[in-house]
This record gives sequence, structure tokens and C-alpha cells, in this order.
Amino acid sequence: MPVKIPDNLPAIELLKSESIFVMSDLRASEQDIRPLRLLILNLMPLKISTETDFVRLLSNNPLQIEVDFLHLESHTSKNTSAEHLEMFYKGFSEVSNDFYDGMIITGAPVEMLPFEEVTYWEEVTRIFDWAKTHVTSTLYICWASQAALYHFYGVEKQPLDKKLFGVFQHTALDKTNPLFRGFDDEFFIPHSRHTTISQSDIDNSKDVEVLSMSDEAGLAIAASRGGREFYLTGHSEYAPYNLHEEYVRDRDKGLEIDIPLNYYTDDNPELPPKVRWVSHANLLFNNWLNYFVYQETPFDLKNVPQLGDLRNTNG
Repeated sequence: MPVKIPDNLPAIELLKSESIFVMSDLRASEQDIRPLRLLILNLMPLKISTETDFVRLLSNNPLQIEVDFLHLESHTSKNTSAEHLEMFYKGFSEVSNDFYDGMIITGAPVEMLPFEEVTYWEEVTRIFDWAKTHVTSTLYICWASQAALYHFYGVEKQPLDKKLFGVFQHTALDKTNPLFRGFDDEFFIPHSRHTTISQSDIDNSKDVEVLSMSDEAGLAIAASRGGREFYLTGHSEYAPYNLHEEYVRDRDKGLEIDIPLNYYTDDNPELPPKVRWVSHANLLFNNWLNYFVYQETPFDLKNVPQLGDLRNTNG
């Protein structure tokens, strides 16, 4: 089934060229079923690229999904036109009385700042708190995962000696968790970050469960409230050339940047990347949508505030 997205969103034509099924508002309105309502708070600078990455993943499942994009009202984007935001995005004041089946909050290029020094910290934490009572299940990604763990549980991020950059092997600590249905014993996730969360700090928080670790990348996936929140420190949503574009951008700026590990064929940036995370990325998002959103969300979204911790037994 397709993802329902706003008419004329730039991602539509690119995704259609990849034979990915997307549906306009008009066509979706003619179908007599309730789609899942998803909200994406896009904190990334290149918003159109990020929109495309997530819609690509969300479209590869049998559910109809209606996506709203959210931007911060306290921050002005320097890399996306005001016209694009006005046409395709909503501010928090426009959705604060609404309820959603699922939500995704992206990473942001502010990880080296203390959380309280991020200019939009007050607004983004207000959205975090709102999501706990207005959304069935929320995915926090990269910086957002660290920010939410800090805000909810006081877990501090730790600086790395150098940027964690590349594609790394992971394992699931409990393969019976429905999030890992269909996963192999080992799977890969791209990472691109300067900070990390230590497992010992998570272990000290009895309310957070570690679900996946990597020998090289550390904590990869954690959850709280039985899957009402997931914290993903990597970028499973990345398209094949995202890491390449980051590498070239920083290299051309003269910044200190290593070749992304385990990424290029023969570790040669002149050769194409070896893509080995996409199949598990699709499984990850599909399992989240199926087991923690679709099978748990109330038909009447106004009942979301009455949900407690999820106790999913569909594994």
C-alpha cells in the first residue's frame, strides 16, 4: 500500500521513478479505510532529502499511511525555502490538539552543543512531552534519541574521540522482540555522529530497555514503555549515497573527515558503496508500523491518552 503525502511534494516524482507507490491526497480520499496517521518532525537541514528517505521506507508496507510534516516554530531553517515549509509543513501550534498513530523525530546537526544550549530546546522538549500522550509510538533518531533519553531519564551523551562514521554490524539482544521479526543474526546500520550513549548509563535507568548493540558503534536501539518510544542512534533510513555525500561535503570544506568505514567497495571512495542495510531498514520500519503502531493504536485516536505501556505479545 502507498504512503499518502501532500500533493506536489518534491519527493513524489523521485519516488515514482524508483517504482515506489505514493498516493496523492485526492486519490487517498476516495478509499474507505482509516489510514495510519504519522507525524514527522524534521530537524535535518536538507529537509527534502530527509522527507524522501522516510517516505521511501514507509511506503514499503501493506498499510495506508497519511504523513504530516512538522517544523519548529522557534527555529528558521537556513537550507529549506520558506515556501516549501509553508506548503508542506505544519507548526506545532497547528497539531497540538491532534492525535497520531506514530511519530518520527529526526536527528539534528547540534549534537556537540549541550542540550540546554540548543536554541529550540524548549520547543522540542515540549513536543517530546506532547508525544507521550498524543502518539501511540514514537521513533527518536540519532540526536533526537539522545535528546529524548536525556530529557526523560537524565541519560547524558558522551563525546567520542572522533566521529563514528560508516556502516556497522549489530545484533539483537532479544530476537523474540517483534521489532526484529525476520531479522538475521547480524544486521547493518549506518551511523554518523560525534557522541554516544554508554550502555552502563542506560543500565542505570530501569525504565529503558537496550534492544540492539554493536561492538563498534555501541548502543543502537533502545525502548521504553514497551515500545511507546524507540531510540535509534543510527540512520537506518539513509539512502545508499547519503554517507558519500556527507564525506564529500566535509572533505571539500577541508574538514577533518575519515572515509566512512565498511561503506565503499574495497574502501575506495571512487567506487560505489556496498549497500547492506536497506533490507533490514525496511524490516525495522515495517515491524514498528505493524506491531507497535497498527496493532496497538486505538481506532479512535482520541483514546491515545488512555494507553499505558505497550505489552506486545505478537512476536
